[in-house]
Amino acid sequence: MAQFITKPKIVQASGNLPKIIEEFIGRENSQTTTISVARMVSPAGWEEPPQEPRFREYTLVLKGLLKVETQNGTFEVRGGQAIIMEPGERVRYSTPTPEGAEYIAICLPAFSHETVRREG
Repeated sequence: MAQFITKPKIVQASGNLPKIIEEFIGRENSQTTTISVARMVSPAGWEEPPQEPRFREYTLVLKGLLKVETQNGTFEVRGGQAIIMEPGERVRYSTPTPEGAEYIAICLPAFSHETVRREG
């Protein structure tokens, strides 16, 4: 049966500055455990602690620059670009440029605070 999502649910974000997470599909808004789809709006200078999620994360940057630090290198993902992070891969996200970033995050299975495994 179809499930119409009329609006996202704002989910609490981690990091040094306020960041907006609008979850359209996931554990919080639609009680979906298999996938989560969220729009993120991160301000300039935002950064979060490193994490080793137990889910695969697909990130599509719409505007700005998302800095993605991994054990294999650092990536500057700009508007119109994407990155895929595998489960168990250590990663740290930040938005160091003045424009911040807007991006879509898709997690399989759905994001949860228990399975993101943030440090600190």
